[in-house]
Amino acid sequence: MKQSTICPRFEKAVSLLSQRWNALIIYQLLSCSGRFSTIQSSVGISGKVLSERLKDLEHQGIVKRNVIPETPVIIEYSLTEKGTSLKPILKEIENWSQFWVKLESKET
Repeated sequence: MKQSTICPRFEKAVSLLSQRWNALIIYQLLSCSGRFSTIQSSVGISGKVLSERLKDLEHQGIVKRNVIPETPVIIEYSLTEKGTSLKPILKEIENWSQFWVKLESKET
């Protein structure tokens, strides 16, 4: 019996989205661009890890860093066309989660 192999591009895409925090950062940026502190508080991630994730997503061509030359300098992050193209995928995951994912109730 022949074993099928997974497409390398599919494997890389799943790896990128499943890397810790990436999908949540992208999801957060779907609605609008955001400053570092806004993303950090929305996602609930440490500054160091967020910085690493944003740099990696920028390197992958998914996020772009916009420097606004004011005093003080303002840096905003937004999705590129490549990043925005993930919207239907993440929205379908959101729809799926609403139906199938049950949250554990906290006992007090």
